[in-house]
Amino acid sequence: MNKEEVSQRVLKDGKPLPIDKFIWDETTNTFSSREDNLVLDFNEVNNCTFKTGGSCTFKTGSDCTFNTGSFCTFDTWSNCTFKTGYDCTFDTGERCTFDTREECVVVRRDVYEVIELYESIVIKLNEYEVKGFTVIDSSKRCEKCNHLLEDGINE
Repeated sequence: MNKEEVSQRVLKDGKPLPIDKFIWDETTNTFSSREDNLVLDFNEVNNCTFKTGGSCTFKTGSDCTFNTGSFCTFDTWSNCTFKTGYDCTFDTGERCTFDTREECVVVRRDVYEVIELYESIVIKLNEYEVKGFTVIDSSKRCEKCNHLLEDGINE
C-alpha cells in the first residue's frame, strides 16, 4: 500500500488526511502521525503498527500494534498489542495485550463480567465463556494489587 492509498483510509474531519500530515513505511506497514481525532480504517489489513495522537478511532485486521494518546476507540481482530493513555475502549478478538494507565477496566461481554485493572499487574483472561482471570506477573506489586492475590482472585 502506498502513501496515497493510506491517505484514503485515514480521515480527519471526514476528509482524507493530507499526505504531509503522516509518515507511512511500506516495508513495515507503520503509520505515524501526531494528529488527533483521526478515523483509521485498516479493516482486513494485518500486521500494521500505528503511532498517533489521541481521540482516534481504529478499525483493523490482526497482528497490529498501537501506541496512541488518550481517548481512543479500537475495533480489531486478534493478536493485537496496545499501549495507550487513558479512557480508551477496545473491542477485540483473542490473544490481545494491553499496557494501560490507571482507572481502566475490562468488560467481558461473553460472560458479562467487569474486571478492574491495576498498575503493575499483568493478567490473562480465562478461556472464552469462563469468568475470571489469572495473575501472570505481580513482581512489581502495588498496594492496590495486593488484595487480588490475598483474596484468591487469580483463577
